[in-house]
Amino acid sequence: MKFPKVHSLEEIANLLNCEFIGDKNFEVLGMNEIHVVEPGDIVFVDHPKYYDKALQSAATIVLINKKVDCPEGKALLISDDPFRDFNTLTKHFKPFQFANVAISPTANIGEGTVIQPNTFIGNHVKIGKNCLIHSNVSIYDHTVIGDNVIIHAGTILGADAFYYKKRPEGFDQLISGGRVVIENNVGIGALCTIDKGVTGDTTIGEGTKIDNQVHVGHDSVIGKKCLIASQTGIAGCVVIEDEVTIWGQVGTTSGITIGAKAVIMGQTGVTKSVEGGKSYFGTPIEESREKLKQLANIKKIPEILNKLK
Repeated sequence: MKFPKVHSLEEIANLLNCEFIGDKNFEVLGMNEIHVVEPGDIVFVDHPKYYDKALQSAATIVLINKKVDCPEGKALLISDDPFRDFNTLTKHFKPFQFANVAISPTANIGEGTVIQPNTFIGNHVKIGKNCLIHSNVSIYDHTVIGDNVIIHAGTILGADAFYYKKRPEGFDQLISGGRVVIENNVGIGALCTIDKGVTGDTTIGEGTKIDNQVHVGHDSVIGKKCLIASQTGIAGCVVIEDEVTIWGQVGTTSGITIGAKAVIMGQTGVTKSVEGGKSYFGTPIEESREKLKQLANIKKIPEILNKLK
């Protein structure tokens, strides 16, 4: 997420009421999670296990809960609670805007697009040409939809990321300030949920078709011309490359990559990244040919035991 203008390190430190290490005029351009950071971004880290990863990332400003040596060319913001202060920044630069009409006057809707009754379209939403948005769809603020997109009834685009920090008093939510981006010629079935990114974009690539009751987690990127069948759950920060086919009731863990033209058979648990161009099945996931051989051999166990008697 980029800020509307460039800020100084001192300005951000004053906003957070925290100490900083580095040139007070060091430029701050935005904030992002570690998997999408760029120079000029703030990244937060609050656990020693991830200090090195954050300090060595592309981010040039690190919001951290311990004084450490500052890498050359970077700056530090020292906070007693980086998670809380990252939320403070999100609320400041991307505050929630309430709506009092079904279609926001700031929404931009292209020529030839049809919006069926009872659909909600939030602030600063962009919808391209010749789309069909069926009834009872909710499109949250800042969502971007391309041309020739079909979205069926009851689908929600832009809900918050499922991202929490456990506190003694309960779970503290990491506030989402990202977007959902739907490219041209995408089809989305009924009752799907696509969560927005925490700071970046959750993206559905051009020509991809999604069946009913599919969930796509925050910051996931789905490539072009993919097919995803019903009741599939895709976790956050997943990369699905082009022309992947995922059959029904598949679930994935977060942060993995499914290679281009892979086929994931129904009810598979994608517990790790897998190469493209192959078919996979089972939990834990394996190439389908090998997994099906194993299942066939299991059926032979009673026969083998009888022979040993």
